[in-house]
This record gives sequence, structure tokens and C-alpha cells, in this order.
Amino acid sequence: MSSSFFSRIKVTSFFILIFALILISKLFLVQVVHKNSYMERADHQYVTSSSDIFERGSIFFERKDGQLVSAATQTTGFKVAINPSQISDDEEVYVKLSEKITLDHDGFILKASKKSDPYEEIANRLTKEEADYISSKKIPGVYVYKEKWRFYPGGNLASHTLGFLGYKGNDFSGRYGLERQYNTTLSRDEDNPYVNFFAEVFSNINKTFLSNEIKKGDIITTIEPAVQGFLEKKLTQVKEKYQVDSIGGIIMNPEDGSIYAMGVKPDFDLNNFSNVKNASIFSSPLVENVFEFGSVVKPLVMAAGLDTGVVTAGTKYEDRGSVIVEEKQINNFDKKARGVVDMQEVLNQSLNTGMVFVSHKLGHDNLRDYLLSYGIGKKTGIDLPNETSGLVSNLQSPRDIEYANASFGQGIAMTPVETIRALASLSNGGKLVVPHLIKTIKYEDGTKKNITYESTQTKISEKTSEEITRMLVTVMDKSLKGGLAKMDHYSIAVKTGTAQVAKEDGRGYYEDRHTHSFFGYLPAYEPKFIIFLYAVNPKGILYASQTWADPFLDIAKFLLNYYEIPPDR
Repeated sequence: MSSSFFSRIKVTSFFILIFALILISKLFLVQVVHKNSYMERADHQYVTSSSDIFERGSIFFERKDGQLVSAATQTTGFKVAINPSQISDDEEVYVKLSEKITLDHDGFILKASKKSDPYEEIANRLTKEEADYISSKKIPGVYVYKEKWRFYPGGNLASHTLGFLGYKGNDFSGRYGLERQYNTTLSRDEDNPYVNFFAEVFSNINKTFLSNEIKKGDIITTIEPAVQGFLEKKLTQVKEKYQVDSIGGIIMNPEDGSIYAMGVKPDFDLNNFSNVKNASIFSSPLVENVFEFGSVVKPLVMAAGLDTGVVTAGTKYEDRGSVIVEEKQINNFDKKARGVVDMQEVLNQSLNTGMVFVSHKLGHDNLRDYLLSYGIGKKTGIDLPNETSGLVSNLQSPRDIEYANASFGQGIAMTPVETIRALASLSNGGKLVVPHLIKTIKYEDGTKKNITYESTQTKISEKTSEEITRMLVTVMDKSLKGGLAKMDHYSIAVKTGTAQVAKEDGRGYYEDRHTHSFFGYLPAYEPKFIIFLYAVNPKGILYASQTWADPFLDIAKFLLNYYEIPPDR
């Protein structure tokens, strides 16, 4: 009996200890960690319901030195509300308020006429100056309160990546970008600070032991704000110079998939997105749209040829300017013949006939298997909503023409993020990384989680990766801008792409519309960056090398200088 009694005492003491620890932890969270939040929310309770108090986690960019920069946060201002039952002359109050703030006359009068309603908001997001002025007037029935709302310090910066908050019915939450993707983590429970304390403690015990509640926190992105700003500047310049329909770019670490910048033009001001007339602008074509990018696909196919051993850089063929495949004529971009040339010249001069030669050497199965191993036709897993995958059904066809077209980037379509992931595998030994934007989640309880992303292997070997890189460095050194683009102290691998734009009905291509693309990675043999750029329907210019060479070089030089990358040759 004595033994049983002491056992019960030990069990009881254990549970008392656990309860005490939880109680102390809760007190610490309420009185120390969340002190300011609870005080502010309690203060709000005197004037508005707790459901009106806006709280949400923050999103941060991260500078190259690790310093965090606010990308999405809360800002504080003031709002004005009226108690219609306390207003005797609606028109007089309207005139007094209009001296300092802009009000819709009919809207104000309608709200003021609701004499049985004790609370009607009439103005939001006021400055302290405006709030102080209205308070000083001491108008009966008019009250000024503090309020919070979502604020994006960068305005348009990375607008498609960040996304914003909006209503869908009565649900106010993240609607695009990271705001939607991480809505559960960023959202905050709007608990009443006056709820019975012990009831809340027991509620938290229940959550701790009986559920897998998703923890709340702030998110830290891989976006480097200076790099993002520079990329967007270049995209804007090219868009305006060539009246481009749409334009975009991504800068990524090819070794681990960290995205330093991704931008689209046209974009929008995150703080005034309601001014946008066409809601389709909110969607990100970098992950939601597919394009035929043309010749930037050639290195992927050439690498397959190198890896299987059916060609080498020195393998020769006779270029006659065109080739017939299943009664269809495929031409070089200028329809000119080069005579006997090798595979290096196929990339240097971007010869379609040479890629058809490689596709015939590979055969249907090899060409299909290698292209699919680059992740083409699959979602990348990027941490953004609504990602789609490329269109590669032509690779299941038995027809030679489909494989011939695919060898130079026509007839298959990819998202920009899908494309940069595939191209990155050429630079990193054949790894297929996961492009991503989130590096760390910092939770409210003081803990943090560093996000890891696993890579897989494509079919190409590390040796093939080195060989195709050498060939692409030769493209940079000898062909881009006639060899004038070569950097004496840095090796850079590049390739351009010019592709016809497919018609919306799927019946052929426009003769006068093209998509210009460009990719490069640097330093070539131990790359820190891969850059992918595209422009849909640039006007007054024929080839991607003309559209993108100078902007690419500007971005490359900026990255090398900004990150202080040592020369590699």
C-alpha cells in the first residue's frame, strides 16, 4: 500500500510539474514575447472588435551580408469612425472633416443617416497629421483610432513573387505569390486578449498534445534586394526600348536552386494593386505560362549527344542551309549553308540543321529520355502557387519531324522556371535542383527552421557537364557580339534563343512574332549564378543576340562586382 501511495504521489507531482512549466511558458509568451501585441490589441478592444485587428507575419529579403530587409510588413496609421446617433447635423460634420481629408459626400451622408448604428468607418489609412487635426476639432460623434494594414516597402519590387492580400468572399488572405503560398504560416489567430487566462492555458495544452497545429512565423526569402532591383531595371529598359509585349528574368544559384531575383514586366504596385484594371497581370508567367524558347534548348540536346557518345565537339556534318524531314523543310535562321562544320560551330552559329543531325544520331528514345530527365514536362516544386508544367506531348510521337523540331526548341513548351532548372543542370554536374524562394522560417516561439531542398540527377554525367560548358564558353568568347563580349578574366557560358510564337489556336506560328531568350552561367566552371532572360514579341529587332547581349553582360558584370567574385582565368 505504501508503495502504491508513493507511486500515485510521483504521478501527480509529474503532472503538476508539467502544468507549471506550461503555465510559466504561457506567462513568458504573454508578458514578454507578445507583450506589445497584446497591449495594442487590448487598447483596440475599447473601440473595435478583435476581428478588426490586423496581424500578420512579415516577409524579408536578405542582403548578401545576411542583413534582413523588410519586403512585407505591418504599418500603423489612423482611421476615422462616426457614431451616427451622436451627430445632429450630418452636412456640417461632412464639411468640417472635408477640410482635411477626402470624403465621398453621398457615402458619408448614407453612413451618417444610420442613426441606430453606433459605429461606421468613414476613412482609413490617415497620417498622424490628419488624425491630430480631426481629434483637435472635437466633433461630437467623430472618433479617431489607430489601425494596422499590410505594407510593402518596395512598392513594385518583386510584386509577382510577393503577391498580396485580398478578399475572396468574406475570406481575407494571401491571394498571389508568397502571401498565398505561406498564408497559413503568416496568418495570425486573432484571439481576444481578455479571454479567461486559465481557459486559454488549457486550450493551449489541448493544442500541444492533441493536434499538429501549424506554427506561425515570419519568412526569410533568398531574394537579394539589390540584385532584384538591378534585374528589374534591365527588364524595364529592354521592354521600353523594343516595345515588348511581356518580359521576364530569373537569377538563380545553379548549385542549390536559391533564387536571388525573379521579375516580370509589366508589374504592379503592391500598395495600390486595386488600381490595376486587368487582374491577369497578377499572375506570374514565370511559373504559370509556357513558351517555346527555341535555341536555348540546343545545349540540352547537344549534351545528350555528348553523353551518349554519338557526337563530340569535333564531329562534322555538311550543312546545306536546310534539311527535309518527312517532307517538311527545316532551315537555318538565315537559310544559308555553311558547308562542312563541326558541333562547336552548330552552337556558335545556332544551326538548326546541325541539331537535326544530332537528333537523328540520338534516335527518338534517347532524345526523349534525356529531355525528360532535365525535368521538362514536370513541375519544379518552386514555392509559389499555381505552378504549371511544360508541354511535351510531341515527344511521345512516332514522327521524326516532332523530334527534329524539339532538337532546336520548337514544338515543346516550358515555363521560365522549368527552363532555368533544366539549363542549370548543364553547369552543376548534371544535378536537377529545386528552384526556391524561402530560406528560413522564424517562428513566434523563438525557434526557426532552415528549409532544405534535395536535388536529383539527370542522365548527363559530370564529364558531359564540363564538356558542354566548355562549348558554351566558346560561344561566349568567339560568337557573342562577334567575340567582343569575351571577358579576359572570367569564363562565362552562354546561348541565345529565337523562336516563333505559336498561334493561340494552335495552328502554326506567327511569321512576325518571336520570343527572344538568353541564358548564361558564371563563372562557367564553378558557377555562382545562372541568368535566364526572355522577351515576347520585341519590335524592330530580329535576333535574341541583339536584344539580350548587352543587358546580359550588364547583369553579369554587376553580379561579379557586387559579390566580389574572384577571376577564374
